[in-house]
Amino acid sequence: MSEFGWASTTDDVLEGKDLTGKTVFVTGGNSGLGAETGRAMAAKGAHVVLAGRSQEKLDEAAAAISADHPDARVETIICDLSSLDGVRACGKEANRCLSKIDVLINNAGVMACPLSKTADGFEMQFGTNHLGHFTLTKHLMPLIEAGSDKRIVNLSSRGHFIAPANLDDPNFEDAAYDPWLSYGQSKTANVLFSVGLEERVADKGIHAYAVHPGGIDTNLGRHLSEEEAEALVQRVTTSDPDFQWKSIPQGAATSVWAATAEELEGAGGVYCEDCGVAPVDNESSNSGVRSYALDKESARRLWAISEELVGEEFRA
Repeated sequence: MSEFGWASTTDDVLEGKDLTGKTVFVTGGNSGLGAETGRAMAAKGAHVVLAGRSQEKLDEAAAAISADHPDARVETIICDLSSLDGVRACGKEANRCLSKIDVLINNAGVMACPLSKTADGFEMQFGTNHLGHFTLTKHLMPLIEAGSDKRIVNLSSRGHFIAPANLDDPNFEDAAYDPWLSYGQSKTANVLFSVGLEERVADKGIHAYAVHPGGIDTNLGRHLSEEEAEALVQRVTTSDPDFQWKSIPQGAATSVWAATAEELEGAGGVYCEDCGVAPVDNESSNSGVRSYALDKESARRLWAISEELVGEEFRA
């Protein structure tokens, strides 16, 4: 059992830890949970690489970390997860500039956006939240293999409760598009990707974890109208009367915990929430992980479909 819980912050989780010599790569590192994850780990000596689409915002995030921690080693790299060319360019640049990655935190994401397509024609949420990270992880794998205590953390969500991944129609080519259904399916895909990674790379000492950060008011909800945001809160509080928003340092705590916790050593392919491994629960509306998100056969099928869609083999 973890000594941490719902209210723990990133600094709580990392208290007493020394991350000197570790290289941590964080997508969506320009704001919100990604920026806080980078700050907390840089404060403990990690070499942090913040990845995002906007150089201006990345520079602001890096400057904020340096202002608080003048000795922090922070770099930035452009990565547009909605473009396979952009992802590949990021991977090429990372392999040119870095010698290793000890921890990859696939934190970036989009939530409940109107129907739109990525540069490669994928439905935006599945294409960004899953396929972008799938491809990026593949291109960063040589660096991860060169690291030590190698971990991959994939940001999922309790949104995976909404639905299993629709592996017959992941891009809503046949079904009518629903932004929340799409979001839920993409978050299930994030868990299945963690399961698939664990199956393929555990023998190399690399372990993968899916993380539910909790309910946090960040710019992830930027596509929601005021009415949609109110409806979301109403849904959440109806299913969980004790619901409270987490602060950003509390929300990023489980990512940091999954990246560093000694009790997780050698044991990946799990879903974590509130700084602990969540049990399988197909009934609860406010905790646990659905069994379909951990299904190994679904994970294998998603992997094969992902390779086909992005046009690359990922022989981890």
